Amino acid sequence: MTPRTTNGPVAVLGLGAMGAGLAGRLLDQGIQVRVWNRTPERIAPLAEAGAHAAAHPAEAVAGTTAALCVVADGEALGDVLRGPDGVLSTGPYPGVLICASTVSPDEVVQIAGDVPSVLDVGMLGNRDHARDGELRLFAGGEKTAFEAARPVLEMLSKEVVHLGALGSGMRMKLLLNLLMGVEVQALAEASELAAACGLDRQLVLKTIAGSGFASPVMAFKSRRIAAGRFEEPDFRLRLMAKDLMLATKQAAAVGLSLPLASAAAETHVRATEQGLGDQDCAAVVRALAPKPETDT
Repeated sequence: MTPRTTNGPVAVLGLGAMGAGLAGRLLDQGIQVRVWNRTPERIAPLAEAGAHAAAHPAEAVAGTTAALCVVADGEALGDVLRGPDGVLSTGPYPGVLICASTVSPDEVVQIAGDVPSVLDVGMLGNRDHARDGELRLFAGGEKTAFEAARPVLEMLSKEVVHLGALGSGMRMKLLLNLLMGVEVQALAEASELAAACGLDRQLVLKTIAGSGFASPVMAFKSRRIAAGRFEEPDFRLRLMAKDLMLATKQAAAVGLSLPLASAAAETHVRATEQGLGDQDCAAVVRALAPKPETDT
């Protein structure tokens, strides 16, 4: 079945930092937007801006030509698509289903099943990029679905790339998050080592941020670490832990050993277990702090 072209209303399912930014961007572009979120309080600001607030995913996608799923993980994506009152609960979705949740590439193929027109899209950027249309998007799926969705994707980004078969977008996203997770942990380790050795942490972080070693992400995260400000996360630590674990599982499936990714995954999982999961991923630095000595 040829998907309807995406020149009509668009649904956004999941209104975390990225989903809310995407919905706001579409509203700014004059698109009719229908939104749903598991916790209704996040809907209010978008409803005030003109979005239709839906009670469940099936209502949100009614009459739309594209649906963006931006939920936390594979379980949530499965519920949104195939659960009670899910997108597919009343039959096939006639538009293009865009899965922008970071899940296992194999999982997105499994969840999609026999959905006629579906893309998996890896998003590179943060909430501000989403709101301002400055994301870079990497899509997997059939070419016909990609071309139908291109107008919406181009509204949301400064670059759109079709990588190939369904699952390709997630593979690219996991690679990118692997790099960020390892990089931010290396920054955190350098910061902790500096403090433990008696160097001024603030000066060290400032030096790193201004050096040739620092990527834009490292420079930005160094400011978070220097300020100890991990609330209002750009990317939650628990989601980074999930993505690093997914990357290591992908590597194992193709016979690769990724020592740096595995070590970073272990640290992020431990940090999540310590209660840091809903803070910014730069809070991994708190999982590296030396434990206080105890009397024996």
